[in-house]
Amino acid sequence: MSESTVLPTTREKTDQDQKTKRQPPYNVVLLNDDDHSYDYVIIMLQQLFGHPPEKGFLLAKEVDTSGRVIVLTTTKEHAELKQEQIHAFGPDPLIPRCKGSMSAVIEPAPG
Repeated sequence: MSESTVLPTTREKTDQDQKTKRQPPYNVVLLNDDDHSYDYVIIMLQQLFGHPPEKGFLLAKEVDTSGRVIVLTTTKEHAELKQEQIHAFGPDPLIPRCKGSMSAVIEPAPG
């Protein structure tokens, strides 16, 4: 190790970790509509969130029956990014009347 390399002290690491841990969690909530198929939802959740098809199906079923489903809980900044990605995913090619992406909101998660 060269003399110019400075490693953070334990206190600096702890302070940094504390900042990360204090960020309040946010939920990314997918909202139901009648213009997207289960296949679309499953593929979108797989591509954007890495959910396996089985979990994607369960989430698609929940959004269909309850009108909304939490697909991710994360930091506010990351939740906003994921919301934008959902909004940019595009129309469902399996449903001709579909004109655009699904909708999602972000909400503070219970702490």
